[in-house]
Amino acid sequence: MTKRDLPALSIVELRDLLRRGEISPAETLQALEERINAVDDKIGAYLEHDLAAATAEAEKVDMTLPLGGIPIAIKDLINVQGQQCTCGSKILHGYRAPYSATVIEKLRAQGAIPFGRMNMDEFAMGSSTENSSAQVTRNPWDLSRVPGGSSGGSAAAVAADIAFGALGSDTGGSIRQPAALSGIVGFKPSYGRVSRFGLVAFASSLDQIGPLTKTVHDSALLMNAIAGHDSRDSTSLNAPVPDYTKNLGRDLKGIRIGMPEEYMIEGVDPVVKNAVVAAVKQLGSLGAEVVEISLPHTDYAISVYYILATAEASANLARFDGVRYGHRAEKVSNLFDHYARTRAEGFGAEVKRRIILGTYVLSSGYYDAYYLRAQKVRELIRQDFAEAFEKVEALVSPTSPSPAFKLGEKTSDPLQMYLADIFTNAANLAGICGISVPCGFAEPESGKKLPIGLQLLGKALDEARIFQIAHAYEQSTDWHKTRPKI
Repeated sequence: MTKRDLPALSIVELRDLLRRGEISPAETLQALEERINAVDDKIGAYLEHDLAAATAEAEKVDMTLPLGGIPIAIKDLINVQGQQCTCGSKILHGYRAPYSATVIEKLRAQGAIPFGRMNMDEFAMGSSTENSSAQVTRNPWDLSRVPGGSSGGSAAAVAADIAFGALGSDTGGSIRQPAALSGIVGFKPSYGRVSRFGLVAFASSLDQIGPLTKTVHDSALLMNAIAGHDSRDSTSLNAPVPDYTKNLGRDLKGIRIGMPEEYMIEGVDPVVKNAVVAAVKQLGSLGAEVVEISLPHTDYAISVYYILATAEASANLARFDGVRYGHRAEKVSNLFDHYARTRAEGFGAEVKRRIILGTYVLSSGYYDAYYLRAQKVRELIRQDFAEAFEKVEALVSPTSPSPAFKLGEKTSDPLQMYLADIFTNAANLAGICGISVPCGFAEPESGKKLPIGLQLLGKALDEARIFQIAHAYEQSTDWHKTRPKI
């Protein structure tokens, strides 16, 4: 094992080397820095990283801890004290976090080292990481394509071996969709399982922090670290947290997996559909019983999501007014002019679009017609999942309807971009957990392999079961072992 090979390791593999003393945390960081310098000018995943500060932190790490000495990249909307937290937006340019999020405290308590701020769609609004005010992130498998979004920087970094693992956030699929398009594992915990304290809010009833990793085992390890109750987050659930690695390796005999008929619809790329069908057969060969099931209100999920998410965004982003922090317009004539120009200059087009939509559906005369009705349909969607989980332990579907699309392909048509999350956002509306794991490749005319993701959904707080199923599938295939050539 040379230092040059280190960045290709999984967290589990790196942890074993560190524990045996075959390499130090400082040497790990140096090897990672060299890989970043060699590759990231092509990818554009990192917004900022500080090798000296991370190395100083590494010298004090207790190597007996579960994640002792392991660097973890952080999406740029999770606060780390002293580091920038711009949310990919001009309006927060220059802002430095005065405190650390609970997940950062939990990572450090397990010995991990937060390292690097990862690019993202502005305020997590997007499915391609093209909405960042800083730069465009490219897919390591094909630099002419998107890595997915909004956690595209985190996903691309893990796929390109310039991060061992990363934290992202998932409001409507923003962990699972980029994981699928980038060929890695992305996990969305149940709502309330991971504290949101220190996460800059997009839609407070939908947001969840979760891991992006190279393997399911790595994902379970990071979930062990970040899950749990937090009194500083009023939506945090006070429920026992199991060891998510405990059931890894168990077979799938007796487990029932549902295949929703609404998720294998016309419009799904045939290559994606074929890969998912093959993955379902593989799950059956591992002992699972696969049954067809229905989620009848699925067709309404996209509409409901873009009413509720934009409404919450309108409220949450009202605080960014240039008065207390961030970008401030110059030479304004009055307070209204200050607000209007600051927000016009600071927010990008997609964020403005969603604020306007959200303000509209909350406005007098439209609240009942849109927002209240959407809340009622959200409950119907939640009931669909509840009834399904009385019959099966998990649901299976494509993560994304297509492999990674070309940069610029959907930017002029927001509705097409929104449909990139058609299979993921219902899980956020229902508050359940979900994972995306690699299940195949498409090979378009360019000849470059493009990853395909398999989504597994589980009932609220049943993360351990989803990890068990995902790990069994992953270990019975070789999809996760293929790495992009950059």
